[in-house]
Amino acid sequence: AVAAAMRLGAVLSALRPALPLLLGLSLGCSLSLLRASWSHGAAEERCLAQGPPVPPARGAPPEAAEGRPGLGHEDFRPRIVPYYRDPNKPYKKVLRTRYIQTELGFHERLFVAVLTSKATLNTLAVAVNKTVAHHFPRLLYFTGLRSAKVPHGMVLVAHGDERPIWLMYETMNYIHQHFGSDYDWFYIMQDDTYAQAEQVKALVTHLSINQDVYLGRAEEFIGGDEQARYCHGGFGYLLSRSLLLKLHPHLDSCRNEILSVRPDEWLGRCIIDFLGITCVSQLQGQHYHTYELAKNTELEKEEEEEFQAALAVHPVSDVTLMYRLHKQFSRIQLDRVYQEIQDLQMQIRNLTALTPAGEAGVTWPVGINAPFLPKSRFEVISWDYFTEQHLFSCPDGSPKCELSGASKADVSEIIESAVEQLNRRYQPLLRFSKRQLLNGYRRFDPTRGMEYTLDLLLEAATQKGHSHVLAKRVSLVRPLSKVEIIPMPYVTEATRVQLVLPLTVQDLDFVANFLDMFAMNTLDTHDNALLTLLFIYHPYDAQRVGQVDVFAGVKAMVGELEKRYAEVKIPWISVKTEVPSQVKLMDIVSKKHPVDTLFFLASVWTEINMEFLNRCRMNTISNWQVFFPVHFQEFNPALVYRGEQTASSNTDFLRDGHFDRHSFAEACFYNSDYMTARTKLAADILDRDEVLENMEVFDVFLHYSGLHLFRAVEPGLVQKYTLRSCNPRLSEELYHRCVLSNLEGLASRSHLAMALFEQEQANST
Repeated sequence: AVAAAMRLGAVLSALRPALPLLLGLSLGCSLSLLRASWSHGAAEERCLAQGPPVPPARGAPPEAAEGRPGLGHEDFRPRIVPYYRDPNKPYKKVLRTRYIQTELGFHERLFVAVLTSKATLNTLAVAVNKTVAHHFPRLLYFTGLRSAKVPHGMVLVAHGDERPIWLMYETMNYIHQHFGSDYDWFYIMQDDTYAQAEQVKALVTHLSINQDVYLGRAEEFIGGDEQARYCHGGFGYLLSRSLLLKLHPHLDSCRNEILSVRPDEWLGRCIIDFLGITCVSQLQGQHYHTYELAKNTELEKEEEEEFQAALAVHPVSDVTLMYRLHKQFSRIQLDRVYQEIQDLQMQIRNLTALTPAGEAGVTWPVGINAPFLPKSRFEVISWDYFTEQHLFSCPDGSPKCELSGASKADVSEIIESAVEQLNRRYQPLLRFSKRQLLNGYRRFDPTRGMEYTLDLLLEAATQKGHSHVLAKRVSLVRPLSKVEIIPMPYVTEATRVQLVLPLTVQDLDFVANFLDMFAMNTLDTHDNALLTLLFIYHPYDAQRVGQVDVFAGVKAMVGELEKRYAEVKIPWISVKTEVPSQVKLMDIVSKKHPVDTLFFLASVWTEINMEFLNRCRMNTISNWQVFFPVHFQEFNPALVYRGEQTASSNTDFLRDGHFDRHSFAEACFYNSDYMTARTKLAADILDRDEVLENMEVFDVFLHYSGLHLFRAVEPGLVQKYTLRSCNPRLSEELYHRCVLSNLEGLASRSHLAMALFEQEQANST
């Protein structure tokens, strides 16, 4: 009995943690059964009830009376469209659209059309382009001139007829034909109109796209119906996509039947006669505010609420007035933003006081993310020290370099801002002026922006004229602003990649592995990639090539590949030189390929794979961007594993190595871009070929092209460890970069420290 009781106690103790779970499941099942029985009983009673049915509400469809959604709700009910393919028809690959928004039927928000003329194309139209064009997603200029000369940076559509009514007719036809299915809103304005772009964009975000909208400054027709209104063209007007689609079939009738002198009256009459829609200045709670500019108006003193709230101002008589309006409205908008920031900061302070952290939880500056808190010493963000003349953390790794360019402008601006903020805080009691920057520190915090700490030597002057020199430490933050998506040209993954592989005598031991990886990842998979070999002969080896060809083994491997893959040809080019300059070698290859060739300049240690080749195609854009990947270099296994078995599992991928930022051997670029940059370089060096020995292809694009240089880590390029041979005949910078690449590629600091520790232990014993 005692043994049985002990066994029962042991079982109960084991089940005790699970008792709440079992009780919960039992209670849940019981309640579910009870609810099911009640629901079943209620349904039976409803079915057995005898009496007249309850009539539906007035105006409700029969489906609504039965508890089902009516016809008006069909758009909101999910519908499952089953996939069916006729087995009797051959399978055909579905062609996908370029962008997902096209496939889903999304539209762009706003299209802007500016009507201009011969007299104002090079004056007011250019002023509109410089002030507001960069704020709108798409803006086109329309004119009646024939073969008009287009000012720089403008997209002009010339209809060839300067009659105002004809220009409006052709413009509406053009907008419907080319952009009617791509945009939700169409804003029409004249070049003598100043429009607040941000206000117009904000307006369309608050309007429903399902209505026919004709919005602007409503004006009465002369001698017409008192109820009908047209939108004044001088103040701009907004048309919805649905209205444009309904209006387009009637444009020809309007052109033939409606007589008018003004194009805006003609368009308004056309919309009213055929669609029955009149112009309104207020819709869905949104007001279209305008301001009619009088002559000799002093804009800087204009404080009327009507002026400050205006979306459009008209008439703008000259270019100077357009720029003054832009300056004034920019100042008004800036003041609003600063006031909004102050209000938000006050709200944050008030709400933070109610949190558990209290006022101590308020970060500085208020509203900006708190500084990044590192979890280990490896995540600490270091500060860079600088003065007004020098920077002590240089991009090339040198301890000291001259402060110039954007860095110098940044330091000057931040010092001026610090003194300005001090004067704003202490005036009129004190006025500060800078004497000297004693110490400067800055660091980039990815969570908030660039942080600065300045030790300033200041001269403080009082109202009575007394002055005193003092040192003051200030802290500033340049926060990260709104992130913008830069529009990029569309590229595909179908572009052919031409691999270029330079080979020297020191590379012969690694060629076999390169060719094997190339055959496995490109030839076997039928990837659209070709290979060209560049044999670099030393002058001594070139003289003996008839007796002993140092690249004979490589040529034999190429012959075997061409036999295995009958459709593949791998050409090679032989070059004789003592200094294998990357630019000189690329000059030879460039002349032997078409201008639209996409080059991938590879190294013999590169392991080609389809993943990287696709990224090479996508990241390289003709006449726009070149791609310089940073490959992953594995560490020396003798130092990392020290006799242990090398880790080869997928979990250790990109673990025991580093991204070699000193190497620029790999590059993706188009031949046309290289030829353009190379032409500029040739004009600069004037036949001084020795300069080319100190340059790489990266330097050519950096200094002699206006393209984007995309430099990013590339996990698809993994290279095994090898000790590279650094040619001492190269320039000092290239040789130093090669040596640093070898040294940093040995092992990590922890691995090197462990190797030194074990060596000292071995020596001590």
